[in-house]
Amino acid sequence: MDPMTKMWVSLIGIGLMAIAAFLITFARYKTKGVIKFVLSLIAFFSLIIGFFLGVISII
Repeated sequence: MDPMTKMWVSLIGIGLMAIAAFLITFARYKTKGVIKFVLSLIAFFSLIIGFFLGVISII
């Protein structure tokens, strides 16, 4: 993988982790019930995908 592609992959990973942090904070303080669960689930999956993109950009 060329360096520019690694940069974009890592930036997307960082962005997904930032979105996950925002979603978790929003879900915990502003929502209740099913919406809280759905937002937390989306945040969890975006955190996992962001982590894997970060690992891929290192390799």
